[in-house]
Amino acid sequence: MPRPHRIAVLALPGVPPFELGIPSRVFGSVQDAEGRPLYEVTVCTADGAPVLSDAGFTVQPAAGPEALAAADTVIVPPTHAMPELGLGGPLPADVTAAIARIRPGTRLVSICTGSYVLAAAGLLDGRPATTHWNLAPEFRRAYPRVKLDEEVLFVDDGDVLTSAGVAAGVDLCLHMIRRDHGAAAANRAARMCVVPPWRDGGQAQYIDRPVPEPTVASTTDTRAWALEHLGEPLSLARLAEHARMSLRSFTRRFRDEVGMTPVQWLTAQRLELAKQLLETTDLPIDLVAHRAGFGSANSLRAHMRTAFGVSPAAYRRTFSPHDLVGTGS
Repeated sequence: MPRPHRIAVLALPGVPPFELGIPSRVFGSVQDAEGRPLYEVTVCTADGAPVLSDAGFTVQPAAGPEALAAADTVIVPPTHAMPELGLGGPLPADVTAAIARIRPGTRLVSICTGSYVLAAAGLLDGRPATTHWNLAPEFRRAYPRVKLDEEVLFVDDGDVLTSAGVAAGVDLCLHMIRRDHGAAAANRAARMCVVPPWRDGGQAQYIDRPVPEPTVASTTDTRAWALEHLGEPLSLARLAEHARMSLRSFTRRFRDEVGMTPVQWLTAQRLELAKQLLETTDLPIDLVAHRAGFGSANSLRAHMRTAFGVSPAAYRRTFSPHDLVGTGS
């Protein structure tokens, strides 16, 4: 039996308890078919000593920096006790030494402003990343070598993943479970945590904007309707007609509410549906493509290679149950 995937969560002084607890809560709910845990989560500190959270109580870690050296994944929650990082200042010596113990190839993850720690360590240089939208201008000034995108909920750059604020940390953990073990495992974890397995859009929908007048139309109902009709042709004109808006008004309102264009959103939803069908059914690839709204297997292949770097058949072999592998076409 393979051992559980080891996750070390680095608690720094001033850590918010909510964000600190996200990895243990989300990954701790993931089990295999025999009920064995698939992840082992350990909270550690840079020197093994307790740290004071930003809520005023002390966090007693289970381990010191040796947990970072043994980890397959290291997660860094935010810290509210290192304001110098907002100016591009250096990490404390003990934190630098602890991070230096992380083995090459270890998956690195930040939640919210934990991205400042990774950036200060030089681990985000030249890479795409995100952080809380409200701090994007400050982050850009402090770490200009990072390719910051403050409009998304999280960024997956392979072995380095970053999330936006608070709840986006939950989104990122579920995404990692989905990447590691497939949509069914992520959906089970989401149900255990009583959260949606996938949230639409990005941070743009949460950025502080003037509240629209009550008479202003919304795209919410149209998005819900579209999710029930993904297998049908859904042109921008048809969506706008359903929302009873002009094309221009619909496109603008949609982007304001969701943080992406209608076409980008539709493609993302269709890809999610296609992945679920590949994992949970033995439908031929052509039929999966049709039901997900891509029209043809070639179109689905092109979209999946662009988004995930794999073909539908390869995705199915990786994530579907053994009794489905080898079926379909």
